Amino acid sequence: MSRALQVILATLVLAVGLRLAWPTSPAPGPATSSPARPNLTATTPRSAAVPDSATSAAPARPEAPSVTGLERSDVADALNRTGGTIHQDLRVMHDVFTAWLTTYRSEGNPVGENEDITAALCGRNPLGVAFIARDHRAINSQGALCDRWGTPFRFHQLSGTRMEIRSAGADRRFGTPDDALWAPWAVEREG
Repeated sequence: MSRALQVILATLVLAVGLRLAWPTSPAPGPATSSPARPNLTATTPRSAAVPDSATSAAPARPEAPSVTGLERSDVADALNRTGGTIHQDLRVMHDVFTAWLTTYRSEGNPVGENEDITAALCGRNPLGVAFIARDHRAINSQGALCDRWGTPFRFHQLSGTRMEIRSAGADRRFGTPDDALWAPWAVEREG
């Protein structure tokens, strides 16, 4: 089965499961805090703890249970894999954003700087879904998703559903001939 089909099927199962598990009315009583990792057996949303790297002023966000028993998706596992290429990495990042859009269809792509987008993809989002592990080899100590040479990717949201992804390449400088770009409109024309 192709990687793209696996991603689509896994995301659909997750989306259907979340819809079935999400309560139809809010739970009564005061909000309680939860551990930094989502409680996968919960049946009602709770306030999520804000990771240490976030500012204390960040609002708590509700989380939903995962009925699949997975704490994160495996979509990004191949990112920056030894022996891989930057073009494969950009494709993986595209698959991560595609999985995000399948889950958050009405909200569009995550927004902000690299660190904000990375935090959202790691589970700091309304449903607490982690599309990439917080300890993934592609995330630097500042919380930014980086290319295989350690340079943070540049994300440029072209629309609610299109994200341009740029790597500085092996020379680690943007604007040089070895930069690599994922341009979603080019892929759509090829397909």
